[in-house]
Order: sequence, then structure tokens, then C-alpha cells
Amino acid sequence: MDVIIGPALFLIYNLIELYTWVLIIGVIMSWLIAFKVINLSNQFVRTIYEVVTRLTEPLLSKIRSMLPDLGGVDISPVILILLLWFAKDVVGRLAIRLG
Repeated sequence: MDVIIGPALFLIYNLIELYTWVLIIGVIMSWLIAFKVINLSNQFVRTIYEVVTRLTEPLLSKIRSMLPDLGGVDISPVILILLLWFAKDVVGRLAIRLG
């Protein structure tokens, strides 16, 4: 059974890491768009931003719905990154324990 569980945990660990980077890219892109450093009229930028938004927005919107109104400050990406780090640590420790 370790033949299946070990690679599966490795895959989950790496998917969490990849999703964390996608989330960070989304946050940075939103800042760059807000400060007009990059423009959504560029087709390439718009495509990347739409993909990142579609991947991250489902989880971020659930977190935002649970948070109180903090004015213009959105801390949902920070909370999601902390949750992803926790999940990655759990998966890593589980892989070590099973390995």
C-alpha cells in the first residue's frame, strides 16, 4: 500500500505548493493592476489573470464570507496561505510517518 500512498502524498504536497504560488501570483497581479503597472487590455495579461482568478477565487470567496468587514483590507489570501502551509506540513509529516 505504501507504493500508492507515498507518491500520492508527494503529489498532494506538490499540488499544495503549486497552488500557493498561483495564489501569490494572483495577489501580485491584482496589486499591479490596481496601481496600473500592468493593463488588462493586454490579451496575455488578461488570460493569465482570468486563469489565476478562476483557480483561487472559489476558496478566497469562502474565506471572505467568514471574515468580518475590514474596510478595504482583504486578508483572505494571507489566511489561505497559512491554511495551505498547515495542510502541506500535515501531508509532509504524514508522508514521513508512513515512509
